Amino acid sequence: MDIIALHLKDIKVPDTSSKVYKDECIFSFDNPETNTGLYVSLTTFLGLGRDHVEKYFEKTCQAVFLHIRREKYEVSSPQQGDGPEKKITRLAIGVAGGFDPTSSKKYEYQDFYQIVVLPNFTTFKWPNEELPEIVKLSVKAIIDLPSASKLAEIEALSGTWDGEVRAVSKHAHGLKQLDNGIKIPPTGWKCEKCDKTDNLWLNLTDGSILCGRKFYDGSGGNNHAIEHFKATGHPLAVKLGTITKDGKADVFSYSEDDMVEDPNLIQHLAHWGINIANMEKTEKSMLELELELNQKTNEWAALQESGGALKPIYGPGYTGLVNMGNSCYLNSVMQMLFVIPDFIHKYYDAGNEYFKNAGLDAPDDFNVQMAKLAHGLLSGKYSVPPPSGSPVDADPPGICPQMFKNLVGRGHPEFSTKKQQDAQEFLLHIFTLLERYSKNSFNPGDCFKFQVEERFQCGSSKKVKYLTRSELILSLSIPIDAAINKDEVSAYEARRAEAESHGKRLEPESIVRPKIKFFSCLESFTQSELINNFYSSAVKENVTARKTTRLSSFPDFLVIHLKKFTLREDWVPIKLDVSIEMPDILDISTLRGAGPQPGEELLPELEARPPAPPMDEGVISQLTDMGFPIEACKRAIFNTGNSGLEAATAWIMEHIADSDFTDPFIPPGLETSKFEPNPDALATIISMGFTPDQAKKALKATDNNVERAMDWIFSHQDELDDVKSPPAPQFRDGDGKYKLVGFISHMGTSTMVGHYVVHLLKNGQWIIFNDSKVAMSENPPKDLGYMYLYERV
Repeated sequence: MDIIALHLKDIKVPDTSSKVYKDECIFSFDNPETNTGLYVSLTTFLGLGRDHVEKYFEKTCQAVFLHIRREKYEVSSPQQGDGPEKKITRLAIGVAGGFDPTSSKKYEYQDFYQIVVLPNFTTFKWPNEELPEIVKLSVKAIIDLPSASKLAEIEALSGTWDGEVRAVSKHAHGLKQLDNGIKIPPTGWKCEKCDKTDNLWLNLTDGSILCGRKFYDGSGGNNHAIEHFKATGHPLAVKLGTITKDGKADVFSYSEDDMVEDPNLIQHLAHWGINIANMEKTEKSMLELELELNQKTNEWAALQESGGALKPIYGPGYTGLVNMGNSCYLNSVMQMLFVIPDFIHKYYDAGNEYFKNAGLDAPDDFNVQMAKLAHGLLSGKYSVPPPSGSPVDADPPGICPQMFKNLVGRGHPEFSTKKQQDAQEFLLHIFTLLERYSKNSFNPGDCFKFQVEERFQCGSSKKVKYLTRSELILSLSIPIDAAINKDEVSAYEARRAEAESHGKRLEPESIVRPKIKFFSCLESFTQSELINNFYSSAVKENVTARKTTRLSSFPDFLVIHLKKFTLREDWVPIKLDVSIEMPDILDISTLRGAGPQPGEELLPELEARPPAPPMDEGVISQLTDMGFPIEACKRAIFNTGNSGLEAATAWIMEHIADSDFTDPFIPPGLETSKFEPNPDALATIISMGFTPDQAKKALKATDNNVERAMDWIFSHQDELDDVKSPPAPQFRDGDGKYKLVGFISHMGTSTMVGHYVVHLLKNGQWIIFNDSKVAMSENPPKDLGYMYLYERV
């Protein structure tokens, strides 16, 4: 005990405000289940793996640690039928209440503790009454307190909607119920307007029983329940077959267009003679159907290449990432980024500098966490073959980037939750963080940056105007009309309709998707378009202009995003189920813009900006009430000639995936090469205490984007007194010939749930990264991707 006594002055007892890092090492992915366990400092409560604990001791002289080692045992699952059936209560995968893909396996854990004193790794058993009191108090608190990762997760989820909580319907109290003598039998239900005997909804106002909506794949009902609402206005309906003895069921409000809670459901059902004590759940809930529906198409099997036994691959660069409950979007994006040489160099080759210089705040340092992730993925330490004799279906190795996820999602309304997210939006979020935390150092995200050139030609004067903007992803619309197999698709749709008319469903393997050549998508980006109400500074009035878009520079790595997510005419979000013929070798040289040409006359600079065109404030209010950003609403109203709500909503449906959808709206022709800050954005930043010059500088550096401008301000504090214009962004440029080296795919028919996987070309071999499973790809489905990564040849 004498060796411990030498360090008693440094030992502290954590309290409820302390962060205890006992889940994993702050510099690596070592954790209590790793062979060498985890060492938690009794001074700072930081967790360290065996490779880092000695370096940490040398730097800090903190010598006393709690060593945690955890053993994991697989136990037999109870036979099916024992105990209540697990109910899915969240539209999510891998979270509490959601679908559990590993539910067939059950594990138990046992933790082993001991006190370790460096530098000689002298050990003392735990529990141990002979230990000094301060040591016992410190260790007990470390064991009992929640980990820092768990606290961060709870904090991030605070106040968010994670898919479980439904709002109480505004119709629940005071719902009108007719006394028409109808009594609902306990079984034998049938739609009153067709032969459907499943997916039936009881209208709580008039007692009618009608079938529900048709699902994405053509299954479901015939829309009779919603047609009844449109005819009668009776808002609430309960799905028959989902009513349970505890008074729970799927309740839908047609007027609120959402699943809702009805706290008076028992009384509302009793009005129609339904005694819930006699009810049994016989149908799948809408959540269960949604999860099941996302796995019905053969896309799910194709993207995971689940038709055969794929050969696992191990070693440096082949480490999987554990799915932390709908985190597959993060896993796929980060796997893709760490095949880029600039990322490997900064965060792997030079990553040790971050560890060497990190202080006690390292867990919250973005660059440290990026370096930690790089070493976890690329070192090969956590990607080793299973021991000889392991079960064939043994869990594959992998790392769990929980600390990284907590850090990059902190404060973000979407990425801080456990809901499924869009991989393209997350990639843009990572680019923003890279810009913020690479202030005085090399930004590896610059290899994606390119410049877009927009050329406008006035229809009256024929004079031209050139504008440029910076982009990181090339987003392309999908022209369905350009499908090269329209006859096959039509024949398939006819067969499917015939099958459905007989209550049958075609096998997923028979699906025929529209096939579209990639260059048709590219043409939709480059083809010129007519712009109405373009303000011409030459004739000083609104005219028709022609706009042409090209690229002024070609990046080292080109990310192509296909806009597969859209809105149906009835506002239901859907994903386009199409096959795009993506080339292995891509030449975009013809997309290069050349700037002003000899003989062209430029439109004169605006002497004074004319007043903004009038817009119907009532329509703006209605659109914003629907949840659309105000700048998008202004853009929609302007582009539809201020012609009302219906035209504006139709425009929004068509343009919702545009890259500038939420950007500050400036009417065409009023843009200027001389930067002018958006007045509303300028006022917002000034209201936070910054000077007008500082606000203008930040907005210019970030293309008038308020959120990015605030990030820029906080990462350029030392430049706030220097109000000179920020330097123009630098763009790498080169030849326009590229090769395909990776693609991220989204499987599932709904935007609300689904799964992402990524295929990467490594050493001439395609590899599939499906969360923690990493294997050689036998048939990479290049035509079904969502985002594609091309490298300059």
